[in-house]
Amino acid sequence: MSDSVRGVETTKSPATVELSRVRQLWHLLEPLHAVLYYAPEVFEEAAALGYGTEERWPSYFPLRAAPLGPVGSGRVTSAFYSFNPRMVAEHMDSAWSTASPDAVLKARLRGMDRAYRAIFGDRVDSPELAEAAALARRAAEAVNIEGRPLAAANAELTWPAEPHLQLWQAATILREHRGDGHLAALLVAGLDPVESLVSFAAIGAASVQRFESRGWSPQEWSAARERLVGRGVIDDRGTATRAGRDLRQEVERRTDQLAAAPWEFLGRTDTDRLADLLGEFWVAVLGSGLLPSESTLGIGKV
Repeated sequence: MSDSVRGVETTKSPATVELSRVRQLWHLLEPLHAVLYYAPEVFEEAAALGYGTEERWPSYFPLRAAPLGPVGSGRVTSAFYSFNPRMVAEHMDSAWSTASPDAVLKARLRGMDRAYRAIFGDRVDSPELAEAAALARRAAEAVNIEGRPLAAANAELTWPAEPHLQLWQAATILREHRGDGHLAALLVAGLDPVESLVSFAAIGAASVQRFESRGWSPQEWSAARERLVGRGVIDDRGTATRAGRDLRQEVERRTDQLAAAPWEFLGRTDTDRLADLLGEFWVAVLGSGLLPSESTLGIGKV
């Protein structure tokens, strides 16, 4: 039986990569991608374009949305899902009058080049990083883009020549591929944007205060809690019920399943090799102190 991967006919074989490995690769690659939103080098590039950098949101939205082209806040809200539409509009309504998407794409590569060189030092030119980049690129080039707007947009970008930037771009494509699938899993579970955050906080994925960064008002948060209480997903204290925990576990399981295709394409041996290679670079990013200790993704808690 054949299947099409990015327009290339390939032989579809039985599953060879466990879902636990799929999730592990997400845990390893997500920090490599997320440097984009916290590195001072990227903030400097964004400031040079005219974006505010007193907090991360004025640059976060154009940096992440740039692959989509000069789209408005409605399409960005749709693709980002969990953010309050008012918050998206606040930052996106003037984003492309500040700088074009093409200028933002160039700036984020310049910033990531500088940031990775600062974090990895001499290891940025190591054969291990080059090997990891080649493997991650192969997986990223195999993502299925149907119904995945952010993955598709990033997958269409030209690949940079330098291995460390290829590693970052591959990590970005793969995380957006997983993220697009996660939104599909939330929709199947019947969780709207604010309910997805309330239910995630209810299982202890992160604090309510951390989820408040998505811009929902206390009234909107409370209304979502009431809806979930009515469904039996959380109790009156805002803690997940057994049904609520089962629902979130199913969302994560489905997300892992929907994220598995690139790793099935890469195969067990090369996927295992990539996981081994990424370890030291993952440690370096975490050791840089750039990333917050708690995130809304629930890494390590789901």
